[in-house]
Amino acid sequence: MSRNVLITGGAGFIGSNYAARCIARGDKVTIFDNLSRSGAATNLEWLKTIYGSDSFRMVLGDVRKETEINAAAKDADIIVHLAAQVAVTTSVTKPREDFEINAQGTFNVLEAARASSRNPAVLYTSTNKVYGGMEDVRVEETPTDYRYTDFPLGIPESQPLDFHSPYGCSKGCGDQYVRDYHRIYGLPTVVLRQSCIYGTRQFGVEDQGWVAWFIIAAVTGRPITIYGDGKQVRDVLFVEDVMNAYDAALSNLSVAAGQVYNIGGGPANTMSVWTEFEPILERLLGRPVPTSQGDWRPGDQRIYVSDIRKAQRDLNWIPRVGVAEGVERLYRWVVENRNLF
Repeated sequence: MSRNVLITGGAGFIGSNYAARCIARGDKVTIFDNLSRSGAATNLEWLKTIYGSDSFRMVLGDVRKETEINAAAKDADIIVHLAAQVAVTTSVTKPREDFEINAQGTFNVLEAARASSRNPAVLYTSTNKVYGGMEDVRVEETPTDYRYTDFPLGIPESQPLDFHSPYGCSKGCGDQYVRDYHRIYGLPTVVLRQSCIYGTRQFGVEDQGWVAWFIIAAVTGRPITIYGDGKQVRDVLFVEDVMNAYDAALSNLSVAAGQVYNIGGGPANTMSVWTEFEPILERLLGRPVPTSQGDWRPGDQRIYVSDIRKAQRDLNWIPRVGVAEGVERLYRWVVENRNLF
């Protein structure tokens, strides 16, 4: 059965991939985007080339403007809310803009959903940054990475929130509003606290999308700066797997509505940002990758790994694409589309 799917930020990395999936299975897709992100226009052209210019509806709009999101959302059965300011560093230099996009924008999306007679499901992409620096969590340092002393399976959803950066605050504000709109208004909402998502159609930059950025920079010969000691650990998740999580949540709303899930690669898909990533990248390139060193950046966790057992239990979801396979697939895409960078 065809559904009306509204994807805010639908011209972005994850949004365009999910739009393609929805179009392919016959959903009526509306992409709501202000096209401010690098690669957004290119992603739209890709969708038109693959599926046709009339395969989706494009609404040029901004979640900060309630009249625009209200109009776009009135016929939606599902709202996948991806539109966001996504960089911690940008939030530090432009905290008001970060707040208006992430906190106020999410509030506007929720109000648009509440005003609709269709009672649409709202899927909100939150972030592991809502857990903050987790200074009370014991961490051990090894020659190549960091590890949790007491959380071998990663950080669970019960970890106290401690936003720690303007970005964490704004995304965390949206996170809590989305939860509460289920409790107070009965909207079928789901919060997914995502880890590092990577994959094809990701136009990564230094401030956001580090896996893609390092590959793009290495392939095109741009300078790479490693901030901190390069041993910071993240669980990484390929874009196909995060889209599978979206589908699983939306297919299981009787269980998932009102819930929060950590969605990441989990303990089986971790990688330090340079000490472990560098050898993989150099093997693919067939040459060394020159880098320079920079100081630690605000809010940069030494380690973050998601405990994904709740999503496994409730949604029957697990990551399928391993780190080596995912990085190689992204590398091949960058090489084949070098002209885009």
